[in-house]
Amino acid sequence: MTSTVELLKIKFNQALIAAFGEDFATTDPMVVASTNPKFGDYQCNLAMSLTKPLKSNPRAIATQIIDHLSLDEICETPEIAGPGFINLRLKTQYLETQLQQMLGDERLNIPKVNPPQRIIVDFSSPNIAKEMHVGHLRSTIIGDCLAKILEFQGHDVLRLNHVGDWGTQFGMLITYLKEVYPDALTTANALDLGDLVEFYRQSKVRFDQDETFKETARQEVVRLQAGAEDSRQAWQLLCEQSRREFQLIYNDLEINLTERGESFYNQFLPPIVEELDKIGLLVENQGAKCVFLEGFTNKEGEPLPLIVQKTDGGYNYATTDLAALRHRIETEKATRIIYVTDAGQSNHFMQVWQVAKRAGWIPENVELVHVAFGVVKGEDGKKLKTRSGETVRLRELLDEAVNYAKKDLETRIKEEGRTETEEFIDQVAKVVGLSAVKYADLSQNRTSDYIFSFDKMLALQGNTAPYMLYVYARIQGISRKGNINWQQLGTDVKLVLHAETELVLAKHLLQLQEVLAEVSQDLLPNRLCLYLFELSQKFNQFYDQCSVLDAEEPQRTSRIALCDLTARTLKLGLSLLGIPVLERM
Repeated sequence: MTSTVELLKIKFNQALIAAFGEDFATTDPMVVASTNPKFGDYQCNLAMSLTKPLKSNPRAIATQIIDHLSLDEICETPEIAGPGFINLRLKTQYLETQLQQMLGDERLNIPKVNPPQRIIVDFSSPNIAKEMHVGHLRSTIIGDCLAKILEFQGHDVLRLNHVGDWGTQFGMLITYLKEVYPDALTTANALDLGDLVEFYRQSKVRFDQDETFKETARQEVVRLQAGAEDSRQAWQLLCEQSRREFQLIYNDLEINLTERGESFYNQFLPPIVEELDKIGLLVENQGAKCVFLEGFTNKEGEPLPLIVQKTDGGYNYATTDLAALRHRIETEKATRIIYVTDAGQSNHFMQVWQVAKRAGWIPENVELVHVAFGVVKGEDGKKLKTRSGETVRLRELLDEAVNYAKKDLETRIKEEGRTETEEFIDQVAKVVGLSAVKYADLSQNRTSDYIFSFDKMLALQGNTAPYMLYVYARIQGISRKGNINWQQLGTDVKLVLHAETELVLAKHLLQLQEVLAEVSQDLLPNRLCLYLFELSQKFNQFYDQCSVLDAEEPQRTSRIALCDLTARTLKLGLSLLGIPVLERM
């Protein structure tokens, strides 16, 4: 179906053309949801903006628009308020018809986009030989959510994990392991990731302090890049060891990714430099090959160079990102490329994209987007770190969330005098713990920093995952109490909306399609979180004020259908956040 707001926009566009002519065919009708329900459900704010071009007062313009509007099947008679706002209130019959159509459709009557786009979402991107930390949490969770929403809309989405699996660090690590633990370079699983990380730290200290070691490590990089068999085998073993550990986390979080590490683009790096040189963008500066950027300066106010080939002939992140961008456009045929990284990478992407644009590698129809996010802070307001001052390991953070949820659940079960199996407790604790972490992240405006607090994210009240999981479980409890099989409700249930809380809930249920459309454009998942939180609140208000199982027919069946639609909407919305539902908590 066409969403309500889009339907209203179409109707207003038609009225504009009929009232004022074809010149206004592309004018934005400025129809939005009302911020205050006492004024209606939607409002059109267009009349004020047409005062100058039409040389008329806004109330008169609003009147002319209304005279040409055809909204009889959707709204009550439009009302003009203030200087020229047009307020709209949806008809009850319209709501009942729309909900009826949602009941009979597994996608809640939300159509797929036509035509779909080829979209790449680049997210997570940990580094080999390093453990995933809390910074990877944000990229992984936000990226997965955006990919899920775009996939649900019907877009062709490629989820890329741009893993740091190449470069100087491997020269350092291989050189160091040859000295202290050579078996790790020839035998699979000789080390766990924690030991590998510690060896990496030690190799970095040697690299920074020992010139002989540094030179040997650099030569090892050259051997690796040249394809030396022993170096390549060592590199592959180190990568596999890291991948196994990463996959355990991805499995827990139910994240699917296609890995395409930095090493994938090695073959494309020399042609990138050659082409930039050929078109006259390259400048040699202190032995390095650079592109001087427009709008970027150093501390002295001089143009800042983006290095694409180092003095020793090696390449860097910028070269790899240029090669990746070209491959994504020319080979993958992507028309929208979304990079999910911390806000500190903003300048890097702006610089790389500027070079690509000046080189003519970005067609008009390709959109590049940096989905930037802030840092995670502890309850002291400082960047989240361990007591020893180190970055928090993601594995430990997730395990702690599950343990915290389990203790909370066991306390609640004891207080309620319930008896549950250990299997039930473990399953619920895992879902609640991991969901709470995901939701706490996604419910924030991603551009902001946020405070990480287990107490707040696991609360059964407020804008949290447990609150919404509880509301879903509450609805399933209604079906168990009334011995209702949702699947056997059928699609010919007649919805009858009378009570105010029924109407409020019904209107909110119809807004999911609008919210998903917004999130797919502005890439702010917190809008979907807010929608689901408000849906949960509105359902609780409806359920507290309206009898469901004890109501007379046809009200009883209608309200059961309303409960079913709420549960299905919650389940769909939470699934797009990467959160599974629970039948019982």
